[in-house]
Amino acid sequence: MTDFIAAFFLLYFIALNGVYLLLNVLAALNLRRINQLREINELPHAQTTLDPPISVLVPAYNEEATIAATVRSVLQLTYPELEVIVINDGSRDGTLAVLQREFALLPFPEAYRVQLDTAAVRGIYRSTLHPQLRVIDKDNGGKADSLNAGINAARYPLFCGVDADSVLQRDSLQQVVQPFLRDPQMIATGGTVRIANGCEVKDGYLTRVDLPRNPLARFQVVEYLRAFLFGRLGWSSLNALLIISGAFGLFRKEAVIEAGGYRRDTIGEDMELIVRLHRHMRARQRPYRIEFVPDPVCWTEAPEDLRTLRNQRVRWQRGLLESLNSHWPLMFSPRGGWPGWVAYPYMLLFEALGPVFEFGGYVWFLYAYLSGLILWEAFAVFLFVAIGMGILFSASGLLLEELSFHLYRRKRHLAVLALYVFLENVGYRQLNTWWRLVGLVQWVRQKEHQWGTMKRKGHGQGGR
Repeated sequence: MTDFIAAFFLLYFIALNGVYLLLNVLAALNLRRINQLREINELPHAQTTLDPPISVLVPAYNEEATIAATVRSVLQLTYPELEVIVINDGSRDGTLAVLQREFALLPFPEAYRVQLDTAAVRGIYRSTLHPQLRVIDKDNGGKADSLNAGINAARYPLFCGVDADSVLQRDSLQQVVQPFLRDPQMIATGGTVRIANGCEVKDGYLTRVDLPRNPLARFQVVEYLRAFLFGRLGWSSLNALLIISGAFGLFRKEAVIEAGGYRRDTIGEDMELIVRLHRHMRARQRPYRIEFVPDPVCWTEAPEDLRTLRNQRVRWQRGLLESLNSHWPLMFSPRGGWPGWVAYPYMLLFEALGPVFEFGGYVWFLYAYLSGLILWEAFAVFLFVAIGMGILFSASGLLLEELSFHLYRRKRHLAVLALYVFLENVGYRQLNTWWRLVGLVQWVRQKEHQWGTMKRKGHGQGGR
């Protein structure tokens, strides 16, 4: 029995790392193609009227510390035609007052076409300083409800959802819209999200890239590099991407409305929408593409204390489980393709149920070794597969970043990140596994999750 359990856990970790290796190879091949396209796009060219206009939606709830900087960063985007719609979701702090003060808002009567049901809209404002900026003030209904309200008010065929704690690079929309220009069947794209902690931001514009001083934020820098640069990039090459970060994504409005908009009764509304779009389009046998754009386009503030980080990861795990549970018919569907036959089973086995096997593997092997049930050699093999391969893949994410983007230009930055590549896999990763397990247990018990409050430092005035 002991040999069977040991073999099971070893095979599980080998399979997990085998999938990681395959995604890493696909990501490297895809990144090579993207780098070639980037060289072409970097040649001098003029903006034309062929660039589709975009509505940028910024849902905000109690974001008085960051909302002005976020709006400024959006307003200075180098894109020929865009509108900015901020949705104040019944904030209890001074979010609306900050917007009124900073952007000189006045009530603006306009026709509001309700295509998606939302909480009641109290009023619509327009900036006298920036004609392309409007603010919707509405009763609290959650982020998904706010995005639906923004979609109702959007005038353009593409909309981009941006978190209220995000800072966008000036060419963000130009980068994330490229797949729509190449392929008329594109319905959604998502950009890379980076950690803004430690960076210098002035007037909503990122002026200097630096590493956070906080250890937890540094762990998240490494984590985001791995998750975006070979995780999502690998799935994107198969048109099997099931997650686009809610912090920054571009969507074809018509497709989202047809699929029913954002669901208001789920925690992970961003992933749930993407899985539903896959299911919706495949059930109707309509060609489509959902793509990841690796160029760093969005910077967001990461939690710097354990409690906030724990709440975030528990929430993410519950959102993942809700999304998969809502669309389980996609798995092994005759029309499921790569999303239904590969991506969905992977998410179920290695992401949704992964915490059970991963935490169970750590606990069982440690117990078996200390009890003399297995030899040191077997324990060493487990540690190599579970921890050593994790270090290897984290290092590969850092390598892809250095070869392709080289954002962290100082040698000290690379040395620090290399150290955290190692440290992440000998404590931080296991802690995350435990939090994910808590999220899984909460979802099974249908226990109401306490979201907690994200402690913002703000990134809009004079840096950080």
